[in-house]
Amino acid sequence: MKLRFLNALALAFVALAAMAQNNVAEEVAWVIGDEPIFKSDIEEQYQQAIYERVAIDGNPYCVIPEQMALDKLFLDQARIDTVEVQASSISAEVENRINFFIANLGSKEKVEEYFRMPLPRLREKLNEVYSDQYCIQQVQNELTKNVKATPADVQKFYNSLSKDSLPYIPMQVEAQIITINPVIPQQEIDEVKSRLRDYAQQVNTGEREFSTLAILYSEDQATAVYGGETGFQSRSVLLPEYATAAFNLSDSRRVSNIVETDDGFHIIQLIEKRGDRINTRHILLRPKVSDKDLTDALVRLDSVRADISAGKKTFDEMALFISQDKDSRNNNGHMLNEKTHSSRFEMADLPAEVGKKVSLMQPGDISEPFVMINPKTRREQVAIVKLVKRIDGHKADLAEDFMIIKDMCEANAKEKIIHDWVVEKQKKVYVYIEEGWRDCDFKYDWLKKGK
Repeated sequence: MKLRFLNALALAFVALAAMAQNNVAEEVAWVIGDEPIFKSDIEEQYQQAIYERVAIDGNPYCVIPEQMALDKLFLDQARIDTVEVQASSISAEVENRINFFIANLGSKEKVEEYFRMPLPRLREKLNEVYSDQYCIQQVQNELTKNVKATPADVQKFYNSLSKDSLPYIPMQVEAQIITINPVIPQQEIDEVKSRLRDYAQQVNTGEREFSTLAILYSEDQATAVYGGETGFQSRSVLLPEYATAAFNLSDSRRVSNIVETDDGFHIIQLIEKRGDRINTRHILLRPKVSDKDLTDALVRLDSVRADISAGKKTFDEMALFISQDKDSRNNNGHMLNEKTHSSRFEMADLPAEVGKKVSLMQPGDISEPFVMINPKTRREQVAIVKLVKRIDGHKADLAEDFMIIKDMCEANAKEKIIHDWVVEKQKKVYVYIEEGWRDCDFKYDWLKKGK
């Protein structure tokens, strides 16, 4: 469905606030089965859309309740199908959102003040929202699970499209990259570990609170603002070394030994375990790279670039043998777009430093070595990049953009399946729309005109 008002961020930041604060009388506007849709619910969604600047295609007092009615149809089917909600995943999403609120509003107390409810109640409401989202998605996935377009299907779909309906594809590039991490002197690593041992000692002796030290010194900006707290996370979400150390903790008064991950060096404090999820605090320090270390790495990559340019080695070979970028090394240096799972990038999707270089290059060019920040580890590294291909902005073309057209074809097939399912589902569910809410050009025939 195109209109999704129950998205996590929007609902959590606006609709819940409205839920806590609005004084609209609980008037019933629609009834779906035995589920009412209150006027206040519709008003909340409308205010949410205004806040999020969501364009509503039509009268909001028609579009919004119809979308809510559709959600209730899917939720009713989820109950019939006994869809099981993955409690651990939902709880993790809720905790992430709670942590987001705390980071943006400043403290747990300010979150409670903003939403006019204690955190346990806020968690409960968010859990309902995420659980409903999950159930709706599972029902839709089950309905459309067998959709898979063949090349013939894609060709037929493409031929049926008018030129005006073809999407515009912004300029895209394909690139290869070789990165190396500057050598960090052991002295710098020892200094970082010494600082972390000192912080651990202060906490273990009761001299200072872990959260205070995290706010002051942790280099993980996402968690430092609220005392290093990560929120409840499953083992699979955490870095492997971090997860092992965290789940081995049993005493919330003690601090872990120093843990090294790709992010840097950590000390960890247990807050609470809930089954397969854990909430911890941590302090992250990253050893600093000296100017000399960066220069040495730049010189090394400049030599690699010279060998490639002289034809002594290929870019593919050097990427395989020396690159320290885990994601591209085993793919001959080809960068992979995590958003689209393809080798093509719009310029905005590239790391900033790579984008600046690529924008000035022609296909086949290899950049001079440059310093960049690893998007995942936030550490400095040195890189060279080769522009493999540039595809200028254009209307989608079957030969050039087959996968995009294929996605459109499958999306169209899924939309038709869901549309037909809704039409059949409506026949089996009681629907009542109050006077004053009926004069609408609905997408579906809720009033069953002519039947």
